[in-house]
Amino acid sequence: MNYRVGDWVEVLGPEEILQTLDDTGALDAMPFMPEMLQFAGKRLRISASAHKACDTIDSYRNRGVEDSVHLGVRCDGSAHGGCQAGCLLYWKTTWLKPAAGPTPQNGPVTSRPSGVDTSVVDRATRAFGPDPSDREVRYSCQATRLVEASSPLRRTDVRQYWKDFASGNVSLWAMSRYLPLAVYNTLVSKLGHGRKIPSVKGLAGQITPSEVLDLQPGELVEVKSADEIMRTLNAKSGNRGLYFDEEMLPFCGKRYRVKQRVDRLIDERAGVMMTMKTPGIVLEDVVCMGCYHPARLFCPRGIYPYWREIWLKRVEEAGRPASNDSPN
Repeated sequence: MNYRVGDWVEVLGPEEILQTLDDTGALDAMPFMPEMLQFAGKRLRISASAHKACDTIDSYRNRGVEDSVHLGVRCDGSAHGGCQAGCLLYWKTTWLKPAAGPTPQNGPVTSRPSGVDTSVVDRATRAFGPDPSDREVRYSCQATRLVEASSPLRRTDVRQYWKDFASGNVSLWAMSRYLPLAVYNTLVSKLGHGRKIPSVKGLAGQITPSEVLDLQPGELVEVKSADEIMRTLNAKSGNRGLYFDEEMLPFCGKRYRVKQRVDRLIDERAGVMMTMKTPGIVLEDVVCMGCYHPARLFCPRGIYPYWREIWLKRVEEAGRPASNDSPN
């Protein structure tokens, strides 16, 4: 089924979905997770075609994903140790059916259906480490298994860009703006001459400054200018373990509300829970748009960037309202 952005679909019932899963709780290596059960039987709109995804484990390049979409709903981490990454959930089209519109008389969402044996998806949230004596909890999720559930995708495979446009993921305006830029940046990298557009250069040296604002969800902030932020970065564009890259530049100088403070994340490579010494800040309506990295161009994962408080400044509520601007 070739869904487009904006199409209404209905998530199948839990019994129907469970029948499609193997003994690892997955279909084509893509896990159906306990956090997804709450949406069974609900109607949602396609937010993006998930025909590709950036590999955040190994290559940091786009990989192809078959028969998958995003529905604009995110993992709440409830079955994965309270992970706060908030990843967009992947939905195999086999788990969906077309719908005419929203759920009639939409009632409250329940945490999980009753009377259904979901043990296969519950067990699949944990993974075994290479050492049998290692008792550290290791998690398994759509993010940790993404490489297994996808295939290599060359950036020169133009079919992906047609899918980006035809599915409604990327507008003609965005395609005409960012695709030539990706070609230019690729040539700069290969030839070793010129400067990538845009680019980030850390200016702080090895020791990076910090600032504590104790920002809380709902507060209004303004992202500092690119020049101000680059003065807080080391040569690798990092500040105390968090990296600021080109995909974050379009949000500089704009105002947003704080969505949450994040300090618990699953290491996607090892599957272990990481605790951040200093929480990262997630901003409402601010996600990676996949505009500037040629190898990850137009990735639809919508990953939340994490912001250091020194990259933000608190705004009094009497100031102008929060911006919902996005690069696209």
